[in-house]
Amino acid sequence: MSNAQIPATPATSETTVRREWLIPPVYVVVGVVVTLILAAVMIAGLVYLANNYADTILIIRDIFIIALGLMSCLSGIVLILLLITIVRLVNMLEFELKPILLKTNETLGTIRGTTMFVSENVVRPMTTASSYVAGIRRGVTTLFGNPRRNLGK
Repeated sequence: MSNAQIPATPATSETTVRREWLIPPVYVVVGVVVTLILAAVMIAGLVYLANNYADTILIIRDIFIIALGLMSCLSGIVLILLLITIVRLVNMLEFELKPILLKTNETLGTIRGTTMFVSENVVRPMTTASSYVAGIRRGVTTLFGNPRRNLGK
């Protein structure tokens, strides 16, 4: 570990940044108050209807129970369709995409092997031969001078 100092953040002027609310607090307070008032009115209305129209409320209750049963059946059907879709997705991933990924991995292994073969059997000997030729050329130039310059004299 080195004892190098981590640069400090540059000093900035102390400016207060006003945070902008996504929903202004006034709207939240008004929404809560309106919700409480509506709940109180509905409870008062239900108490009034229960005292004066009990038979009608029983019929409405039965209608709501039937509607709730139908909605639960519908949601069960939707959940079954969702489960079938998930099973099809898993099958697609396992039987279609997995073989593609395996073949891609196999191809990458082949490419890796070919690259290593070419590197060791073609590129390395060529660079070695090229370096020997360059060394011999430089040595001849050093010993005998540049033949192009010597021809003109």
